[in-house]
Amino acid sequence: MMARIKLLIPDKKIFSLRIPVRITDINYGNHVGNDALVSIVHEARMQWLATGKYSEMNIGGPGLIMSDLAVEYKAESFYGDILSVNIAVSEVQKISFEVYYEITVERSGKDFVIAKAKTGMVCYDYGAKKVAAMPEEFETFLHLTEELFMNSKSSNFPLPV
Repeated sequence: MMARIKLLIPDKKIFSLRIPVRITDINYGNHVGNDALVSIVHEARMQWLATGKYSEMNIGGPGLIMSDLAVEYKAESFYGDILSVNIAVSEVQKISFEVYYEITVERSGKDFVIAKAKTGMVCYDYGAKKVAAMPEEFETFLHLTEELFMNSKSSNFPLPV
């Protein structure tokens, strides 16, 4: 039997958004391709960072570089689906942190998990081409977005389409 990865998503979500499945996300199997799902995860991470006026190239000095990626595919997704991507952060260190993603779709009034993913993110100085310390303001953002999300669940914060 083939070994499969199992991702455990932390309970504390810090960000959520909806992303529509585009026709360009569909592969020859008539469902979302694995490359498209990784792009959806990337888009979710970029939109989350933008809420703090950050980007992968600037988190208050250094940028971010991905050290690893794991995806656990659970079900198919199709053209026209509106995917909900929930983000959680864990294992915050001096130079790195883990971002977890749970991607779901609602069908017939029930949520189905499409995939779970994890990216290891490392603070990186692109000019010097070396790992850098996490800025304090960015570490505060990691914890602040959790607090904002938990306090604003009733307003569906933030769910751009």
